[in-house]
Amino acid sequence: MSEAGSTTEHMTSAGEKWTEAYIEAWRSNDPERIGALFTEDARYLTSPDSEPRVGRQAIVDGWLEDLDDPGTWTFEWSVLHEHDDFVAVQGRTEYPAERDYLNLWMIRLDAEGRATEFTEWYMPRPHSP
Repeated sequence: MSEAGSTTEHMTSAGEKWTEAYIEAWRSNDPERIGALFTEDARYLTSPDSEPRVGRQAIVDGWLEDLDDPGTWTFEWSVLHEHDDFVAVQGRTEYPAERDYLNLWMIRLDAEGRATEFTEWYMPRPHSP
């Protein structure tokens, strides 16, 4: 508390801001929002062993080829760890019509808060209708 009766607001970290922007891009599938998340030469791995999508345009193109329709999913998340340029996010994606996943994201951010590298793990879980 800085003064009597006032409270300090939660400071949003770079990792939280990036994750919130990612979710907005996911909801909209807007190429500009998707592209704004990543540096020009970013690497996006859809799983740890996959060939990366390299470069902002390849990331946007790949996203739009494999998109989720708005309103077909929900996502709960929290930042597990954030230090310097590294962010680890844990989440749970629920597709009410069909499937659920636990998610782990590893993100490297530049000084402007854009991802230079993004790797996601998604593990299927029993669906709970």
